[in-house]
Amino acid sequence: MKEELTFTIKQIAMQIGISEDTIRYYEKIALLRRADRKDNGHRVYRQEDIDTIRLLSCLKKTGMPLGEMRPFLAVSADADPAEYPELVGHLRNHRENIIAQIASLQQVVDFIDMKLEVGRIRKDCSDDISDAMTGEPHPKPVSPVEMAFFPGSSGVRNSPSSGR
Repeated sequence: MKEELTFTIKQIAMQIGISEDTIRYYEKIALLRRADRKDNGHRVYRQEDIDTIRLLSCLKKTGMPLGEMRPFLAVSADADPAEYPELVGHLRNHRENIIAQIASLQQVVDFIDMKLEVGRIRKDCSDDISDAMTGEPHPKPVSPVEMAFFPGSSGVRNSPSSGR
């Protein structure tokens, strides 16, 4: 009879890319079954434990709260999704939330990209003329909407004309 392959907590943590403390925590809150132990007290994990930890890690990366993951653990990997319409609905809602987050983050990336295009953020023809005449660039006013992207800012830009 072939002996089942086992793994240490360190091997699993390195293989999956999570901390050993995270694995212990998953055991503590019963998202992962308690590991068997060797005579010396060290934890021993099996392939099914690795599969569970991978699922938990994947769901966590999506931002799903740990408490919402539990129902997914009861479903076998080869189960027909049609048998679990409530879980499918939950995943669809979670997916829509992630898509909304991606769209919001894309707006932030677009804003940063715009800011990084030095000289092209708010430049128009009149700016070219005045800059050429004085030899110095004039500070551009920043709108309160733009300043809202920078926490801790009052939305008022310090400039020579504002007296601040």
